[in-house]
Amino acid sequence: MILSRRPDIERFLDQPTKGVRAALIHGRDRGQVHERADRLAAVATARPDDPFDVARLAEADIDRDASVLDSELSAQSLGGGRRLVRLKLTDGRAPIERAAAEALKTHAEGGFNPDAFFLIEAGELGRDSALRRAAEKADGAAAIVCYEDEPGDVARLIRESLARDKISLTNDALDLVVSRLPHERGVARQEIERLALYIGPGAGTTVGAEALTDFLGVEPEASLAEAAQDAFGGKLAQAQAGLRRAAAEGEAGPAAVRALSGHAARIRRTLTAAQAGADLGAAAKAAGVFWRNEREFLRQARAWTLAQLDRLQPDLLEADRVCKQTGSPDRLIAERLAMTIAGRARRLGL
Repeated sequence: MILSRRPDIERFLDQPTKGVRAALIHGRDRGQVHERADRLAAVATARPDDPFDVARLAEADIDRDASVLDSELSAQSLGGGRRLVRLKLTDGRAPIERAAAEALKTHAEGGFNPDAFFLIEAGELGRDSALRRAAEKADGAAAIVCYEDEPGDVARLIRESLARDKISLTNDALDLVVSRLPHERGVARQEIERLALYIGPGAGTTVGAEALTDFLGVEPEASLAEAAQDAFGGKLAQAQAGLRRAAAEGEAGPAAVRALSGHAARIRRTLTAAQAGADLGAAAKAAGVFWRNEREFLRQARAWTLAQLDRLQPDLLEADRVCKQTGSPDRLIAERLAMTIAGRARRLGL
């Protein structure tokens, strides 16, 4: 059974169709896949986090024991509730997908414990995928594809999320946030949470576009500058979110590497001036540090040294060189560079 229309999907996630024992949720938007899988798990079993009722499996489990799916789907719940078997696929390996497809087909036909529910999360699956075909054809299974959110979906997500914090946006402000927010569900939710914290949870206020200028920045480059600052401050998760936000805004890997190199250069100029006798704060201003970022920048400048920046320089140059090659995975290169920088920053105590 294929579910593609939002109303049909929402109904199924709230109350799975009687007789459906398995569901495959897949798509490029892994955040949305996981979010929908969690919703379905919460209604498929009374205790979705109870290890006595739920078995969580991954590719590695099937690699170790090819019969693990059959065993888990045949087992009874030790807690007395409905058993849930969750399989998360990340690598897209054909042999694992075929094993999952065979187990899904057998379970959908009632070949294992008929009271168990089999829930599979996967990335984007082509129409030739054995697993996708099995889920779409079986009467006792559902296949749900998660596409990247459209602007209307993003607007709805923003409104609903902010409403829980008693915050609303004017139409102009909502349009502005939608245009700047990544459409990948997991990253979008993180950014909406940041927005709520910026405005103030429980504020009970309506915010206009002019009040969001500092939060959103005025150009896509603002996301890269923030990501670079987070990387040098040891905040890897925030740095990666900023890089992905910038990518959604149209800034590719080379621009991200330039932002990281530029931040390193500002720290270098500041430290060089301070070494020559200048006040650290004055040196930061002379290096072009925006006043709003000054406190965090000075925290970093007190931790990094010129010698450590020298050791980092080859990584910056190599990432810049490789990013400019035709066909290079420039976004991945930029994220790896940010990871390297954040790791070194953490070792400096940041």
